[in-house]
Amino acid sequence: MSRKSRKQRELRVPTPHTHGEEAGALAGEVAGAVVGSMAGPPGAIAGMVIGAAAGAMVGKILDEEAERISLHDEALDDEIGVSSGDLGSVRPPPPPAPPAQEESRRSSSASKSDTVTTPTRR
Repeated sequence: MSRKSRKQRELRVPTPHTHGEEAGALAGEVAGAVVGSMAGPPGAIAGMVIGAAAGAMVGKILDEEAERISLHDEALDDEIGVSSGDLGSVRPPPPPAPPAQEESRRSSSASKSDTVTTPTRR
């Protein structure tokens, strides 16, 4: 598996996985013809045209959403190391806390140890 630079990944032009616009237009055309046929041949023709336009719009939106999801999944895969080759590598430990936070923790833990707690019945 070759490693790609960030610029190469950003310039990648993804190819659509489905042909939703064409499929939507065809399905809309058929549905429009069936519904429009109740009004006779002119209704069937009008239903086909309107159905094809509506189906193409819906198909285009579905294609765009599929592409967006694909790019998002690819970015997540790259982030966790699936596609960049460092899956399962050890992450560096977090940086130490600033001194002010450590002092406040010490004082709060000291005040907690000074209090007496009474056991509760179960």
